[in-house]
Formats: sequence, structure tokens, C-alpha cells
Amino acid sequence: MKHSAIAIYLVLACVLAACATSPTGRSQFMLISPESAIVESKKAYLSTVSDLDEKNKLIDDPKMADRVATITGRLVTEAVALYPQSANWEWSVAIVDDPETVNAWCMAGGRMAVYTGLFDQLKLTDDEFAQIMGHEISHALANHTAERMSRAIATNIAVAGVAVASDNHALALGGAALAAKVALELPNSRTAEAEADQIGLELATRAGYDPDAAVTLWEKMGKVGGGERPPEFLSTHPAPQNRQAALASMGSEVRKLNPTGKKAAVHPVTIVR
Repeated sequence: MKHSAIAIYLVLACVLAACATSPTGRSQFMLISPESAIVESKKAYLSTVSDLDEKNKLIDDPKMADRVATITGRLVTEAVALYPQSANWEWSVAIVDDPETVNAWCMAGGRMAVYTGLFDQLKLTDDEFAQIMGHEISHALANHTAERMSRAIATNIAVAGVAVASDNHALALGGAALAAKVALELPNSRTAEAEADQIGLELATRAGYDPDAAVTLWEKMGKVGGGERPPEFLSTHPAPQNRQAALASMGSEVRKLNPTGKKAAVHPVTIVR
């Protein structure tokens, strides 16, 4: 097979990849299965946690651990009820001692991290923290990790195709080797962020937390991000000016899911120590 034909074949492999549908009905481009994304995420998480442990960066404060586990556990209860496939996920949270970092994330498979900067700099209420964790959990439920990995793999297949066509074998091998690492570091798209906003708001409301807290959270986030160095959370979670308005407009309708604000049961969530 000629090099040009190989390049075309590699690019077509991306175009003909299987599609999936997100919880909101959006078509998703998938080159990797959600199950494979969970496997790769676990490897990355264990490596990250091990590194944090060696640096003594994992918080072991019983009061904070209980707060994080309780709020997150209520969200997970609702997540499992709505998405039964997540019932066997290894739900866990690492609380990272880093007062300068305003960030949180959830990998495929329910492995999470929160940074103490969230609490130190934003003075979060329980309702606001629930909005953050609901949003992050929603990225995992909607298979956004697999989607990001697919984007990275597609990019590297295209690079490999060009490399083969130009006899640049080093470029071909390098692009493929870089795919997995780049995939886990890619930010979510704005569409995925909006999707996580919606699903997260619903999760938090079902779990018994005030949907109006989504608006006050982003008000606080905007103030913290007003300096020369915005928080990491904003760098990976694009926040257009209409985001608060969109969340506010959803509030009254979402509130109908749990009009009394009854708190959900607490699903077991492991605090990584």
C-alpha cells in the first residue's frame, strides 16, 4: 500500500469511528470505549495520588473528610439511581493540601480530587460545594473523559497519517505515544461544560442542595478569577458571561425535582488518605 493511501486510511478510521449519545441526547465522537477510559483513568489516578502522598499533600482532617464524603456521597446516591452503570465505580476523593489551587476534578470511573484552595479562597457553603462536585461527577457520567481521549487519538491518527505519507516515522511513533497523556490533560469542550452544568445542577438538586447556589458559586469564582492569575478551575472550565444567567434560568424548573430539598442518603465514598 502506498504511503498516501495509508495516510488516507488512517484519517478515514477517525471519520468512520463509532458515535455515542450523551445523557442530554448529544451525539459524541468516540474512538475509545467508556470502559477503556475508566481503565486508563485509574492508572493515571493511582499515579497522581501516589505522587501526592509522597509529597505529604493528602489531607487527613476528619472534619473536612466527613464534610466532603457526606456531600459527595449524597450526589453519588443520585448519580447511581439515574445511571446504574456507575453503581460499581470506585467512588473516591483525594483532598489535596494546596491552598493556592482552586480546582476539583472527576475522572472516568468516579475517582475525584478537591483542592483546599476551593474552601480557603471561596468560603464555600455546602450547597455551593455540591454544585462543584455535581458538575465534576457529571463529566464522568456523560463519558466526557472518553470523548476527550477520542479527540486526542483522532489528532494523533491524523499526525501519524501525515508522517507516514512523508516518510517521517519518528513523527508517526511520537504522535501515537503522546496520545494517552495528552488525552487526560485536554480540557472539556464548551458543549461538554454546558452539559455538565445541566446534569450537575439536576444531581445537586435531587441530592437536596439549593440550585441557586450554582449562581452564587460562579459569582465567587468570577471574583477570585479577576486577578492576573485566574484559578485553575477557570482555565479548564470556560465560563462565558452568560453562564450564570443560563444556570439561573434552569433553577426554577430544576427545583421541581426536589421541591422540599430533602437530603439524599449518603453513598459510601472513600476519602483517599
